[in-house]
Amino acid sequence: MNTQDIASQARASSTISSTVKQMANQNWASRPDDERFISLTEMEDHFRYIRANSRGVVVSNKKLTLQPEAGNKLVVYGPNGSGYEPTNWAFGQMASLVQAPAGYLRTLPAEMAADCLNYGLYKRDVEDIGILLSRTDKNEVRAATGPRYGRIWNSDIVGSLVERFGDGVSGQWKVPGEFGRDVTVTKSNTTLFASDRDFFVFLCDEKNRIQWNNRSMARGFFVWNSEVGAATFGLATFLFDFVCCNRLIWGGAEYHELKVRHTASAPDKFLYEMQPALQRYSDSSSANIVKALDDAKAHRLDNVDEFLATRFSRGMVAKLKAVHEMEEQRPIESRYDAVNAVTAYAKGIPYQDQRVELEREAGKLIVLAA
Repeated sequence: MNTQDIASQARASSTISSTVKQMANQNWASRPDDERFISLTEMEDHFRYIRANSRGVVVSNKKLTLQPEAGNKLVVYGPNGSGYEPTNWAFGQMASLVQAPAGYLRTLPAEMAADCLNYGLYKRDVEDIGILLSRTDKNEVRAATGPRYGRIWNSDIVGSLVERFGDGVSGQWKVPGEFGRDVTVTKSNTTLFASDRDFFVFLCDEKNRIQWNNRSMARGFFVWNSEVGAATFGLATFLFDFVCCNRLIWGGAEYHELKVRHTASAPDKFLYEMQPALQRYSDSSSANIVKALDDAKAHRLDNVDEFLATRFSRGMVAKLKAVHEMEEQRPIESRYDAVNAVTAYAKGIPYQDQRVELEREAGKLIVLAA
């Protein structure tokens, strides 16, 4: 890794506080009223209804045809003759499959757009496409993905949150208050958002605060997902000072993020990795978290190279030491420093599987310190 790469890693880590501060606010500021929910149970009911009326099918591109219909709209017909109107998102995915500019196609009359897409589907090599169909208030194509798209259903994720945290407004973990004060959750101050393509949840525990670095801090987490290919499934945990009225998070620290791409193994990763990680985080008492972090800081390393070499390759050891020195302007001295080095390096890895594995190793170092 050269000096430029190391500097890039350091810059990525330095933006952590800004990331925490902005994510909830960006959702709060951009979501229309019909994408806001006032409890986890309301959101669960919404997604369970959609799940009950949806099904995924795999079909050859040669067996799909688009036809124009009244109102300048397009309808997708499959081999069974049923017609489904693509959502705006699914239309963009279908355009991408045939390498056509979706923005331009949307400006064309339906007849011309159908001709362009049908030509692309016909000329394309034979290939299976994963189609997500929905029968709610109307028949829709919600997604057009690869055949091995590993769909993690929103209803499963939100259902597990309800099982763990209840309605998200009355228990220990809930929608944040304003400047640390409890509020009645309404659509104007909620942090529970969902659209036809994604969802975002922010819950926190502001009652059992942690005294950390002479600051009284609350624990929080984000969960997000898209079952139609618009985003990864992700979980982020962090500490913070307070949340203001427009849902800006102030004083964010200790931000740790796990992401799962929607590959074929994604549902299993949700069940066997992400769910237990969130459960451990929510179950940890304030004292346990403080002890783990304080012990990690207090545990001085007599031989940094030897400690790291038992867990990472020699080349990785050199990179971790370089990233930490670039960020902190000093070498790794404690086990906590080693954790910070691993997470800082992981931030710049473009491949999510590798990044998740490194972040998992960083978590193990904290556990060992405790």
